[in-house]
Amino acid sequence: MYVIAGLGNPGKEYEKTRHNMGFLVVDRLAEKCGIKVNKLKHKALTGDGRIGGEKVLLVKPQTYMNLSGESLREVVRYYDVEMSDLIVIYDDFDLETGALRIRKKGSAGSHNGMKSVIYQLQSDEFPRVRIGIGASGGLDWKDFVTGRISSAEADVLAETLDKAADAIISIIEDGIDVAMNRFNTGKKKKREEND
Repeated sequence: MYVIAGLGNPGKEYEKTRHNMGFLVVDRLAEKCGIKVNKLKHKALTGDGRIGGEKVLLVKPQTYMNLSGESLREVVRYYDVEMSDLIVIYDDFDLETGALRIRKKGSAGSHNGMKSVIYQLQSDEFPRVRIGIGASGGLDWKDFVTGRISSAEADVLAETLDKAADAIISIIEDGIDVAMNRFNTGKKKKREEND
């Protein structure tokens, strides 16, 4: 079974914010695959179904970003999930807006949600899908990531959310190497002084 977890913050005030890219990709994937994400289990909204003949569990932790790992630790233990079968989706301000980056494993970088996940799982050996949200343009990074998506970003990010959902389907159906070759886009942005 694959666990596909999108990181974000629960609540109306965070719905359309840059920090909720993980939730938005899970929503898009659920829509494409006819999966309802509406059960509250393991401190998360969850929904189960099938993608490419494989059983999947879609997960949106409800613990707030900085504690996302608590929810994922419960899910991974309960279902005895191999690290290679856990896919985590999150925003990344080190990538240009709309970039999509799939990796087999790696560090958390500056992302507090991923720091929590890696700490709670005691492993960074799981695939991840990063959605570029671009540089803050001088805003404090906390205000930037929890800020609403601007109309200028909306179309680019909507297209990226679609591609990210397709990339996750490809990871499951074709393998991560094929998905990386097919879907990885964009360049790393140089970090701004005050980011």
